[in-house]
Amino acid sequence: MQRLYDFIRRHPTAVDTLWAVFLLGISGMSLVSGGVSHGSTAAALLIAVGLSAVVALRRRAPEKTVVLAALLGLAQLALDVSPNVADFAMLVAIYTAAAVGERWASRLALAGSLLAAVIAMVRWPDYSDNGADGSTSPGQTIFFVVVMTVPFLLAWVLGDSMRTRRAYFAQLEERAARLEKEREAQAKVAVAAERARIARELHDVVAHNVSVMVVQADGAAYVMDSAPDQAKIALETISMTGRQALAEMRRLLGVLRTGEHREAGEYVPQPDVEQIEELVEQVRTAGLTVDFKIEGTPRPLPSGVELTAYRIVQEALTNTRKHGGPEAGASVRLVYFDDGLGLLVEDDGRGAAHEMYEDGGADGQGHGLIGMRERIGMVGGTLDAGPRPGGGFRISALLPLKPAQ
Repeated sequence: MQRLYDFIRRHPTAVDTLWAVFLLGISGMSLVSGGVSHGSTAAALLIAVGLSAVVALRRRAPEKTVVLAALLGLAQLALDVSPNVADFAMLVAIYTAAAVGERWASRLALAGSLLAAVIAMVRWPDYSDNGADGSTSPGQTIFFVVVMTVPFLLAWVLGDSMRTRRAYFAQLEERAARLEKEREAQAKVAVAAERARIARELHDVVAHNVSVMVVQADGAAYVMDSAPDQAKIALETISMTGRQALAEMRRLLGVLRTGEHREAGEYVPQPDVEQIEELVEQVRTAGLTVDFKIEGTPRPLPSGVELTAYRIVQEALTNTRKHGGPEAGASVRLVYFDDGLGLLVEDDGRGAAHEMYEDGGADGQGHGLIGMRERIGMVGGTLDAGPRPGGGFRISALLPLKPAQ
């Protein structure tokens, strides 16, 4: 049964041709055996052949077949061939034109539906039942016209409803395809944004931890002979910093590979505001003097704000070590406001070097302050960075607690 259904779907014209042959056979037998009440049998047979062709070709050329059906109807009127079984093809032509034909063909089919019975009644007034005296009453005529018009109108209404339904489903498919494309585009944008975020994370991890390791390695080499204990402490700091950098890079690269976080225990958690104090201690251990203060009442913050605050402080202190000079000191202030978190990181090193770093002159890229601005922009905050009047560099940021609209 399924094969038959598939064959019908793949070969609609062949199916229509079978129906046309069946209609022509029934019409031919009816005309030959009983003749026609008006006109010649030969003319009726020719018109039946034409109407059968209408059925066979209706899906290939719906507009042409409805015009052909109208011409054959006019031929019936001109040759005085009364309606017969072959006229069933006109119902098929009307339905097809309303369902899949152009709009003008559908309107032509509707006009034919409304006028066919009226024209037939005018052309063959004796076709309806007669009264006792052999005449036709007005009531009988109206009833005959209505009864004969209803099938044509039903055929047109059914075809037009099928057209509407097909258009509705086509619109749904188009909308689904469009939404699918939009989802793919949004997914690509999200992937690009996530990769950019991960690139910033990698920059922060590498720049901070590697700079600490370089400073400690230089210090260890300097005091290796004179103070072996201090050299040992420096080497332990290098080892701890390297492990921490590897853990963070493993987490970030794991996100790049899988697109999502794995088990909670596999990767280290995201840094937050509470870890800023540990960051400051680590920087102090590396040899940079840092004054750290918290103002206001500490409270839980959105994870995005906490990560941004941590990375800004980390990047600022890393820049101080890289560009502030050997005698530079820094200060870090966290201020909890009612509607946000304020950050102030200052140093007394060489401010001009920071300007070169911002413009990309010092490291060739200038990703540090650019990354800060991107991070703060993602949470709807503001950043003010530049040289201090008396020397050194100053970074001031305000991170709102509510996301930007």
